[in-house]
Amino acid sequence: MSGHAPPAVRHLYDDALATLLAWRAPDPTQEHLRRSFLTVLGNDPSAVSKAGPPAHLTASCLVMSRDGERVLLHRHRKAGLWLQFGGHLEAEDAGLWEAAAREAREESGLDGLDPLPGPIDLDRHLLGARFGSCTEHLDVRYLALADAEEVPVASAESEEVAWWPAEDLPPGAGADLPRLIGVARHTLG
Repeated sequence: MSGHAPPAVRHLYDDALATLLAWRAPDPTQEHLRRSFLTVLGNDPSAVSKAGPPAHLTASCLVMSRDGERVLLHRHRKAGLWLQFGGHLEAEDAGLWEAAAREAREESGLDGLDPLPGPIDLDRHLLGARFGSCTEHLDVRYLALADAEEVPVASAESEEVAWWPAEDLPPGAGADLPRLIGVARHTLG
């Protein structure tokens, strides 16, 4: 790997590198993404920061009911879509897992939410003009379980937060959500 991460985010770079090197991709598509994420980090270690290049790492967390039948989503204010919780890594985060947990707690209003250890999926997606200098997110995705009776509270980034049947997502759900939910259910067994 070339270059150095800025000191304030060096720990995020180290964690992202270790996480991606250790993660075993379940299929060739995910392996291609894993390698491309490593290439981005190798080309610019500041890619763990929103202040880094326009294409940078993010962490997200899909929240499902313990039985895998319901999913907690938020209608993202900028994207205008129903999505899992997630966002940029912050210097205060210890690593990707902690960033995913923080984002899930902040955006869902559920305090006791902790993702399962290890990513379940990777996704690389382009962003629209409403996202400013961010042009592409390289998303490391985690899974957390919660009781579907827990009442979520929307954050400033969300228009609303709600539980949905995993098989009956709302209009305007992110196009990749059914696949991600399938990955999560497979992870749960």
